[in-house]
Amino acid sequence: MKAQYVHTNLIARDWKKLADFYITVFGCRPKPPERNLKGGWLDGLTGLPNAHLRGMHLILPGWGDDGPTLEVFQYGENLHNPVKQVHTEGFGHLAFAVENVEESLAEVLRHGGSAVGTVVSSAVPGVGMLHVVYVRDPEGNILELQKWD
Repeated sequence: MKAQYVHTNLIARDWKKLADFYITVFGCRPKPPERNLKGGWLDGLTGLPNAHLRGMHLILPGWGDDGPTLEVFQYGENLHNPVKQVHTEGFGHLAFAVENVEESLAEVLRHGGSAVGTVVSSAVPGVGMLHVVYVRDPEGNILELQKWD
């Protein structure tokens, strides 16, 4: 099988606010059109009767218009998930390379995110010096902010 990575999907409580966070903090760009999806095809795909999705794709920083996207969607009725921890099975985190980890952490906090741990630095043999911190976006999804020297 030949495959190509296309997107990562986040299901949001408020897709517009969450998309704005990624646009403002990380420089993601909207990739039109906004989606307002429903119908038999979506019911079949999701296994949910009367499924309704709204949201948008965001072009990730460092990628062109045809690169992978972050898909931020909201169902008409979401199931609420307990707060994820860094060691919860399944989706772990999204990672962003940043110029300055401490400044990026402050930016996340200014826009409604929160810290998971503290900024740490560690030499990774054969790779370099890693400066990194885990944070949460305003809806609790875990992000990694990293810089390599």
